[in-house]
Amino acid sequence: MKSIFPNPITAPKDEPLAYGGDLSSEILIDAYTHGIFPWPYDGVIFWHSPDPRAIFYPQNIKIQKSLRPFLRDYRVKFDYNFANFINFCKTQREIKEPTWIDQNVVDSYIKMHELGYAHSVEVYHQDRLIGGLYGLIFGKIFCGESMISVGKNASKVALITLAKALSKYDFIIDAQVMNSHLEFLGAQNIARDEFLSLLKIKSNQPSGFTKFKDLEPNLE
Repeated sequence: MKSIFPNPITAPKDEPLAYGGDLSSEILIDAYTHGIFPWPYDGVIFWHSPDPRAIFYPQNIKIQKSLRPFLRDYRVKFDYNFANFINFCKTQREIKEPTWIDQNVVDSYIKMHELGYAHSVEVYHQDRLIGGLYGLIFGKIFCGESMISVGKNASKVALITLAKALSKYDFIIDAQVMNSHLEFLGAQNIARDEFLSLLKIKSNQPSGFTKFKDLEPNLE
């Protein structure tokens, strides 16, 4: 199916390839399946496909010794309460600074969750939500969108748990843009054209599981 977006292979490396439009499910599916993601700013949606692209091969996730106590003490749940989690991301970010996760984003990704695309990895400590991440699954690609930590290392625990759960299904995790947090856990940069080639293959393969929420990670 032809995309409404410009071909990302010819897009600027560090600038948006398009702006405007909306976050309807049809547009979001078009974007993600073509290696493009939204980044709303000040009421305008900017669409990005950076070069290089940060990704994880789940089987190569790094579990630092310093993180093992948190892996033991925290409890991770998949798709336990997606709507509550994305609202948690919004409100916790608003405490510190303006956030791109506005009500439009919340409503749009809740709709994507209802359609079976968007998923949450929620981290709890003593039954209190303290962080996690959310993203979207297309075939064997997990497109990471946002991570949050209120409790120490909660987002790292979420990412490690996600990687361990997906490792036996030959997934790739799209982490979008490299930072020290991702590099610490084993993310690597690949060229955009390589990412787009992987995406074309992986997004058209069956995930290998029925329900994301029923995956049981092995953190041993």
